[in-house]
Amino acid sequence: MSELQGLVDTVVSQTAGLPDPATLAHWNPPLSGDIAIHIHADGTWHHEGSPVLREGLVRLFASLLRREADGDYYLVTPREKWRIVVDRHPLLVIDCEYHSRNSMWLALLNTGGRCQIGGSHALHGEGSAAEPFLEVPSGLTAQITRAAWYRLIDAAQQEGDEMVIYSGEERVLLGRV
Repeated sequence: MSELQGLVDTVVSQTAGLPDPATLAHWNPPLSGDIAIHIHADGTWHHEGSPVLREGLVRLFASLLRREADGDYYLVTPREKWRIVVDRHPLLVIDCEYHSRNSMWLALLNTGGRCQIGGSHALHGEGSAAEPFLEVPSGLTAQITRAAWYRLIDAAQQEGDEMVIYSGEERVLLGRV
């Protein structure tokens, strides 16, 4: 293995698969241009029409991704900013798990990242049950897959005509019955 490949593997292994908003906020280079990266509605990443098969590269790219006020998505480094195309949501919630220690629901993303459901990570399900999604850091959203949504629905409590879960101190509305 080359020294460069070892360095890349080390960086990728330490990438959480989610952008760090505090870091990305400090990076404001001018637009470098458009890059032929396209995130399809099914969550697959493509470069120049070919799927990106290395999971580590997808995790790395996801950690550099943000959505800006213009509605476009960018891969950002301290010196470069490349616009990419996103069909619907750039990330997928592939599973949800409850952590009883801190009474919190976590969403597991297709990039390996995890984030709390609720708080600054609002869940949008009511009225969009065909496509519920979660707000994640850096202006991004993650579509909740059917399996992950069913896990939440299974755990939900009915309160009046509402289906809810509790994550941390927050009451999260999933929908109405």
